[in-house]
Amino acid sequence: MSYQKRSKDQLAARVAQDIREGAVVNLGIGMPTLVANHIPSTREVLLHSENGILGMGPAPAAGDEDYDLINAGKQPVTLLKGGAFFHHADSFGMMRGGHLDICVLGAFQVSSTGDLANWSTGEPGAIPAVGGAMDLAIGAKETWVMMDLLTKNGESKVVKTCTYPLTGIRCVKRIYSELATLACTPQGLKLIDKVDGLDHAELEKLLGLPVAA
Repeated sequence: MSYQKRSKDQLAARVAQDIREGAVVNLGIGMPTLVANHIPSTREVLLHSENGILGMGPAPAAGDEDYDLINAGKQPVTLLKGGAFFHHADSFGMMRGGHLDICVLGAFQVSSTGDLANWSTGEPGAIPAVGGAMDLAIGAKETWVMMDLLTKNGESKVVKTCTYPLTGIRCVKRIYSELATLACTPQGLKLIDKVDGLDHAELEKLLGLPVAA
């Protein structure tokens, strides 16, 4: 059967769909920043940025960018009514103190039981980019990963055991990808949903791992 992958915006919309009313959410650098553009205006969600913002809105319209107002990835953002700025140390205090309901991060690898590797591939000469990832992965009440399921070489980024340096152990609750949404449990992967046309056996073959229905 043929299937259509989710586009990056469709994937961001799928993540946004699951963010509940009133949640305080950190969106990591890269694809996760797109989620801000898909949160319904009728739903109150407080978006946090580790560089010291609470109450981020969607990306500004072309021509309205203010580069004094940026997220942790240095992309221009907007500020919702009631939004606040604060010191970097206070921002990390929020992250480490358990004040975030959800963080959405990118990843190089995620294990079937929720181990996360997203700051280095471990290759000689690779520039590590840990940022606040460790603080977020452990400090948030729920850690979700948003990533492509497969590498450019077609290898699964969801693995039985991570081979890259770990960011956190058993911290990932959900994986949102272009092909499927998966839950990481102590027993392994569980399917939440998948794109139309992709059958269960084919998904398991792509991953090289069993996925509970």
